[in-house]
Amino acid sequence: MAATNVDAATGVAERPATRPVPKNAIDAVAAMQPGWGPSNTLDAIPDETAWGNPPISEALLDSVRARGFNSIRIPVTWSNQQQASAPYTIAPALLDRVEEVVDWALADGFYVIVDIHHDSWQWVKDLAVDHDNVRARFDATWEQIAERFRGKSDKLVLENVNEAFFDGATDAEQLDLMDELNRSFHNIVRGSGGNNASRYLLMPTLGDAGTPERMDSLLATMQSLNDSRLIASVHFYGFWPFSVNIAGFTRFNDEVQQDIDTLFTGLNNTFVDRGIPVIVGETGLLGLDYTKPGVVERGEMLKFFEAVGYAARVNGLTLNYWDSYINRQTFEPHDPDLFAQIQSSWTERSGTASSDMVFVSRTDPITDQTLTLNLNGTTFQGLSHNGSPLAEGTDYTLSGNQLTLTAAALTRLVGNRDYGVNATIQANFSQGLPWKIFIRSSDTPVLSNATGTTDSFAIPTQSRGDVLATMEAVYDDGSYAGPANWTSYKEYWSSFRPDHSNNTTLLTSTFFNEVNDGARVTLTFHYWSGATVTYHVTKSGTSVTGTTT
Repeated sequence: MAATNVDAATGVAERPATRPVPKNAIDAVAAMQPGWGPSNTLDAIPDETAWGNPPISEALLDSVRARGFNSIRIPVTWSNQQQASAPYTIAPALLDRVEEVVDWALADGFYVIVDIHHDSWQWVKDLAVDHDNVRARFDATWEQIAERFRGKSDKLVLENVNEAFFDGATDAEQLDLMDELNRSFHNIVRGSGGNNASRYLLMPTLGDAGTPERMDSLLATMQSLNDSRLIASVHFYGFWPFSVNIAGFTRFNDEVQQDIDTLFTGLNNTFVDRGIPVIVGETGLLGLDYTKPGVVERGEMLKFFEAVGYAARVNGLTLNYWDSYINRQTFEPHDPDLFAQIQSSWTERSGTASSDMVFVSRTDPITDQTLTLNLNGTTFQGLSHNGSPLAEGTDYTLSGNQLTLTAAALTRLVGNRDYGVNATIQANFSQGLPWKIFIRSSDTPVLSNATGTTDSFAIPTQSRGDVLATMEAVYDDGSYAGPANWTSYKEYWSSFRPDHSNNTTLLTSTFFNEVNDGARVTLTFHYWSGATVTYHVTKSGTSVTGTTT
C-alpha cells in the first residue's frame, strides 16, 4: 500500500488518498489494509455498553479513519435482541443501530465488515446436537441481515460467523458443519438480490483457526462455490505461550517468529496464490490488555507487531486489529510508541534489539553492557540521547550486530543512579522507527515474610528498579505447582502479578486453587535484569504463609 502521511503537529496519520476502484477480490482486500475492529461493543452481552466501552460514535470512526485505517470490522451479537424461537425475529432497534454505525463508516470511506459474532458460542455451537432448530435460526438470522443491507454499497462485506465450533461433533464432523454453514450463508446472501448478488463475502475456517486441515477444508468449499468474490478469514493472536506469558516464553524468540511465518506463508500458499484473498479478521496478542499491564514486556510486544506487519505485507494479507490500542474515551492510543510501530509496519521495516532495557547496578561498579541489534533489512545509523548523537568509540561500539554501551557513557547517563529509568536513548536506523532503550538502575529485589488468605495474598516486594518477567512454582519433590502443571512457569497476571503502587507481588486465588494443601511451594521470581529471587508459600485451608527461607 502507499505510504501514509503523518501530520507533523499532531502525529496523526492523514486520511489516505482515494484509491483506484478495485478490479477483483485480491485488489479489494488489499485496499482494506489495514483494518480495525471496535470490539466488546455491539458484540457485548447483553447490550452495547455492558463490557465497559462507550457506544460507537461518528467521532470515534472519524478518528480511526484519520489514523490510516481503511476497513472496519463491526462484530455484532444478534441474540442480544432476537427471538430464541421461530420466527427468530431480530429487533428492528438492533438492525437500525447496526445500520447507523455501518452508514457512518461507509460515509467515512471505510470498507465495512459485519458478522454474526458471539452467537457462535451461544447457540450456533449446538448445530450438531440440535441441527434443524439451529439451522432454522441461522438461516433466519442471515435472511434478515441480508434483507436489511442488500442496498448498501459494495464496500460493505458480510462475514458468516465468528470462531464457530460445534459441541458433540468430531473434528471431521465439525469441518462438514462449517462447510454447511458457509454454503447456507452464501446461498442466502446471494439469493437476497440487490448488491448482495455480487457483494464480497467473508468465509471463516472452522474456529477461524489457521491449521492446514481447516484451511484446506475452506478452500474446497470456496472452489466448489465458483464465486470470485469470496474472501477467506482466520484469526491470529500469536504463539500462545508468548501471547499470555506462560511456560517461560517471555521473549519474542525464534519459535514466536516461526509461528507467524508458518501461518502467514500457509495462508498465502493455500489461498492468495490461488487468487483468493485473506483477511486476518482479528489480529493481536491475547495478553495485550491495558487493564492488565506487563503480561508481555513492551519491547517484546513491539518486535511482535513489527514482524506481523512485515509478514502480512510479503504474503499479501490484510490485517484487522482487534481493538486493544485506542482509548475509546479520548480516541488516543493507549501506548503511542506501540501504535506508531503498528502503523510503521504497514509500509516499512524497523530495526529492533534484543531488549529495550539496559540494567545498571545501583551499588556495584558500572560495566559495559551489550545488546544484539535486529536490523531487519535496515542499517544502523547511531545512538542518540535527547536528540543529540552519542559518540561511537567513546559512548558505544558496534561489532557486527553487537552494540556495546560503554561504562563511561552509562555512568554519565544514569547520574546518581536512582532506582528505575534514569535515561532513554534510541538506536536509529535507515528506515522505520528508532528503537528506544531505557537505562535502568536496579539492585536485586527484596521480598519479605507475609501471611494472608488464598483470596488475597500479597508478598511485600521492594523491586528496587527491577521489572518482573515471570514466576516458577515447584513443590519440594520437584513437581510443578499451581495451574498449568505441565510447566513450572506460571501464567502472568492469571497466577501472579506485580502491584508496584503498593510494593507487593500478588498471588491470585486462581493460583492457590490448584495448590496442594499443606505442601510447601518454592517460587522463583525471574526479573528482566537477570536477577532471580526465591520465596516459599504454604497453603493451609484458606490461610497462606509466605517466607523468604
